[in-house]
Amino acid sequence: MAREPVRTCVGCRARARKAELVRIVAASGLRVDLSGTAPGRGAYVHRDPACLAAAGRAGVLARALRTGLGGGEVGRLMLEIERIGAV
Repeated sequence: MAREPVRTCVGCRARARKAELVRIVAASGLRVDLSGTAPGRGAYVHRDPACLAAAGRAGVLARALRTGLGGGEVGRLMLEIERIGAV
């Protein structure tokens, strides 16, 4: 029986199954990686917009991705997650 990978949400620091989280990848810009396999530095957040907002406010997402975040990038990521139906 295969074990499912566990990841930590950068927003709330809770551990969850990888399938329950959304991966944000930094590779020539920030984007949501639903497949979880895109190349680049990644960070995981719950599908709850509150977790993404908490990660953006505290600067944790930028630190995890080792990149700078512009003022509207967290908002854009939240809209992208909602648009693709991940919430």
